[in-house]
Amino acid sequence: MLTAQEALERLKQGNERFVNGKSSIPDLVSQEHRELLTTDQNPFAIILGCSDSRVPAEIVFDQGLGDLFVIRVAGNIVAPSQVGSVEFAAERYDCAVVVVLGHSHCGAIQATIDTLMNPDSPPSSNLMSIVNRVRPSVEILMQTELKHDLCKLSEHAVRSNVFASVNQLRHGSAVLESLIAKGKMIVVGAEYSLQTGKVDFFDF
Repeated sequence: MLTAQEALERLKQGNERFVNGKSSIPDLVSQEHRELLTTDQNPFAIILGCSDSRVPAEIVFDQGLGDLFVIRVAGNIVAPSQVGSVEFAAERYDCAVVVVLGHSHCGAIQATIDTLMNPDSPPSSNLMSIVNRVRPSVEILMQTELKHDLCKLSEHAVRSNVFASVNQLRHGSAVLESLIAKGKMIVVGAEYSLQTGKVDFFDF
């Protein structure tokens, strides 16, 4: 089992390989490797990321089958099912790190901005359930000068939304709070750049 810092370093090194076009994934998806995983798995990190098709965590971090426990939902939001999934992986596989992975040009962020700017044309009730979880991170920014620059507003909202999800995981689950208090787990935020392929980890 890796420590949190060892797991983070492994993710950072994998992303560096991805950015530099030196992926090792083909070596990690062999038939033999697949067969080894039929009886058990041992992921070293949990990734709560966005469903965006351009941000597949395993590829972005250059990891193979069985390496990451990935939870994907539009806007990398935190709802009960996501919390439960993180709790499951944390307790079952002793993962020491959870990464909330947002990304540039996030469609869920843009949908939330559009909804707040056009309240008379709300999305479907199902999409609205996602928008309502992103809304607090956007609303507070729309009360600043950023409301005059939608591009910068979106950029800041992506980070604000990641911070909110990190905070919810850190303080919205007795199971995770206990693991964090015992030093067995950390929850960190990060942002993936669609332009460069680089993942920037946030300091809190």
